[in-house]
Amino acid sequence: MNTTEITALKGKRKIVVLTGYDYQMARILEEAQLDMILVGDSSGMVVQGYPDTKNVTLEDMLFHTRAVARGVRKTLVVADMPIHTYDTAPQGLANAKRFLEAGAKAVKIEGNRPEVIAALLKQNIPVMGHIGLLPQTAVKSEVQGKTPEQADRLWRDALELDKLGVFSLVLECVPEWLARKISNDVKAPTIGIGAGKFCDGQVLVINDMLGFSDGPTPKFVKTYANLRSVILEAVQRFAEEIKTQTFPDKSHTYH
Repeated sequence: MNTTEITALKGKRKIVVLTGYDYQMARILEEAQLDMILVGDSSGMVVQGYPDTKNVTLEDMLFHTRAVARGVRKTLVVADMPIHTYDTAPQGLANAKRFLEAGAKAVKIEGNRPEVIAALLKQNIPVMGHIGLLPQTAVKSEVQGKTPEQADRLWRDALELDKLGVFSLVLECVPEWLARKISNDVKAPTIGIGAGKFCDGQVLVINDMLGFSDGPTPKFVKTYANLRSVILEAVQRFAEEIKTQTFPDKSHTYH
């Protein structure tokens, strides 16, 4: 992404981002005119059934990235680089190139990894930063930056990532006042998830906001639909029509 594109993002009233993992959903998100689709390693939890993102592999993420890329023509596709795919700068660079080959236009890296990020940016690979709660390495899910020391460290990380040249910065599970300060102090647009309303944009895991889960969701999740109940009812109706032999009927049969 060039300076003009970054400025355009920062200038938007609010940047809209959702995660996406497959072709059909990517088509819907493109039609909704989202600013970005994040091919998140949250796929490990909502698609593969792992308790966290720590088991997601490079091949998993390349698979989802290809599927999403096939479904879009204009929407910016950003791929999450999963754990242990950017432990060193050479490794990160090689794997980031694979994501671009898979159809992503940018990659996301968790934490302040200046050597890795600098190596990618030097090769003109756009990088989305990510600070606050880092699911790939977090021992437990909790708000970050609550103490003065933690808040100062996150603020300094944000400034360093911004200076490196990340095109946007995810702020996950940080107090609203801190997210506001960071958003005011960096040039790159901030994308909040559990970081309050003062970020330049917001992102949610699409499965969470569509109500696929049958368990508790984080405080920051707002459920805009309850598709789990819709799908469950449809499947139950299908099963009942099979048992009662009302499907397939004449209108769904070749003659």
